[in-house]
Amino acid sequence: MNKRLNLNKTLFDKIKYSRTIDNSFKELLPPPLEEIVETLTIEEFFEAYNNLFFEIPKTGLNSHNTLIQKSSEYIGDEQTNEELDALYAEVTALREQLLETQKELSDIQKAQSESELQNLNNG
Repeated sequence: MNKRLNLNKTLFDKIKYSRTIDNSFKELLPPPLEEIVETLTIEEFFEAYNNLFFEIPKTGLNSHNTLIQKSSEYIGDEQTNEELDALYAEVTALREQLLETQKELSDIQKAQSESELQNLNNG
């Protein structure tokens, strides 16, 4: 009955142990939030959006303004902004041209008035 049984014991230092042995309790953790949350269909999203419309703030992190900015970026609203900027520049140039023309007209009218006044005085 004297059988000899050889036991091997593997020892790890502290650094090798944490690299080799997984001691986390994954099975006891609740499932990740992504698995719990139901995904909305597009129709459900817009229904929820319409129900919450007046509760959503106008500005801020989760606001109507944020939705507008993100959607505008997605659909390429930058092009529209560039078009608006070009139109604003054109309006500004036309206003400057109109102002210059009004000044010229005023100068002509002033010169005509002075000429008529001189003709009357020389009469």
